[in-house]
Amino acid sequence: MAASRTSKPIVGLDIEPGFVAAAQVRAGGGMAIERAAGMPLAPGVLRDGEVADVEALAESLRELFGASKLGKRVRLGVATQRIVVRTIDLPPLEDAKQVEAAIRFQAQDHIPMPLEQAVLAHQSLGVVGTPDGPRTRVVLVAARRDVVERFHAAARQAGLRPVGIDLSAFAMIRALYDGSPGTTLYVSVGGMTNLALAEGVTCVFTRAVPGGVEALGAALAERRELTLEHARQWLLHVGLVQPLEQVDGDAEIVEEARRVLAEGVRRIANEVRNSLDFHRAQAGALAAEQAILTGPALAIPGFCEELGAAIGLPVRPGVVEEARAGAHGGIEPSRLASAAGLSVEDAPVRPLPAPAPEPRPEPEAEAA
Repeated sequence: MAASRTSKPIVGLDIEPGFVAAAQVRAGGGMAIERAAGMPLAPGVLRDGEVADVEALAESLRELFGASKLGKRVRLGVATQRIVVRTIDLPPLEDAKQVEAAIRFQAQDHIPMPLEQAVLAHQSLGVVGTPDGPRTRVVLVAARRDVVERFHAAARQAGLRPVGIDLSAFAMIRALYDGSPGTTLYVSVGGMTNLALAEGVTCVFTRAVPGGVEALGAALAERRELTLEHARQWLLHVGLVQPLEQVDGDAEIVEEARRVLAEGVRRIANEVRNSLDFHRAQAGALAAEQAILTGPALAIPGFCEELGAAIGLPVRPGVVEEARAGAHGGIEPSRLASAAGLSVEDAPVRPLPAPAPEPRPEPEAEAA
């Protein structure tokens, strides 16, 4: 069922390979983070954005919320290659039940998975003019049921109360949209690379790509026999701005870190360009006019500028400000954008329905 509207705060919970971030925001008069927490996830807990170890994720979530003052009503964010977003045009229908029936009838023609294995959600964009006359345009979201259920199960095992599951891409848009006109590309580079193209606050295209800062850290760690945490620190230290001879530290590690970063920017830029080319090939698609970068890659000196040069778009940083000093909880602000967006209810499409609880819920989850 979709999340119900309530005055009780909801904590946005963004879970990606290598890290989990939680945030509660103040939305009135502009979004600002009231409280946040986060912690690293062990390698292998998530693979390509999907939960590989429910018990390990549940234990991490239990630890995170036990050490913070965040509430236990959460909305979960997901980003995987097995989530499909399609914009489809239906006959000019206005009745919500008729729209829903038409979507169910046409959904199988637009999503590459059996309907019985999918969780569907949609949002009507209203009647629009097309070359074929007026049509009701809707954004359709389909996720593999097993993907959604594993996120939901981990949260319940941790004693949390999931009120809905949403796409991290949609959360990123509503957290960072600043009223700019035109079409904006949002890019989050962290445990994965998550892309969203939006006209205003309406997401018209999204794609999750395996690989991001975590993969870059893993590559450096393997090449120079470093721990993963040590490799992450080297990437931040070396960056993409300072001449190599001016960077302090082991010259071989410095050179390798710069090489890994340069390769990473090229690889991510290629994925972005391919995604934009695919979208532009669709009828009526608008070209992106600007891009916003968020995620831990934003903390790497020069990453934002190098990505912009590689994709041929102006790229600016995207973070959600804190409502008071210390509200970010010591977490790098660029890690919190999607979590912040998940904590509010206004969305480009309605959140995916949370799976119904099993007939005999776990006592731990019920007592939470």
